[in-house]
Amino acid sequence: ELKKFLKIKFDQKERFLKEKLQKEVEEKEWIDVTAPGKKPKVGHIHPLTLAKRKIEEIFQGMGFSVVEGPEIETERYNFDALNIPKDHPARDLWDTFYRKNGLLLRTHTSPMQIRYMEKNQPPLRIIVPGRIFRHEATDASHESNFYQIEGLMVEKEVSVANFKAIIQEFFQK
Repeated sequence: ELKKFLKIKFDQKERFLKEKLQKEVEEKEWIDVTAPGKKPKVGHIHPLTLAKRKIEEIFQGMGFSVVEGPEIETERYNFDALNIPKDHPARDLWDTFYRKNGLLLRTHTSPMQIRYMEKNQPPLRIIVPGRIFRHEATDASHESNFYQIEGLMVEKEVSVANFKAIIQEFFQK
């Protein structure tokens, strides 16, 4: 009789625990369809963006300003103001992407040097990062667009020694 009694009590407790566990699972897995969704954490910052940000941070730490400009340029800023003559190979249709409206996709970031110098007086200390475009045969080592960064420093008594020190500091950081 004791065995029967205990079996009944154990079975009741087992059913109770299974029901309790089932309720807990249902409550835990229940989804409120009226609640706003949670934005999934996917992806990462592109390696080129990370490199560009790090370069900018290093140069800003050395007193340089970051200047960015348009990717669509005029011939004046892209070539003429930089003393690139009309017969220079860089102006060929095979090297430059010309647009129908007389504009072109910049072939380097140097046009921003001209734009910046037109509006600012020395001393100047800038870097110009950006995407540039060149009409080249695409293969493993060439693409039609890539990223470039250049610097401009105009001050009294600036020399190659300053350039060397800045580049050395950049590479150390």
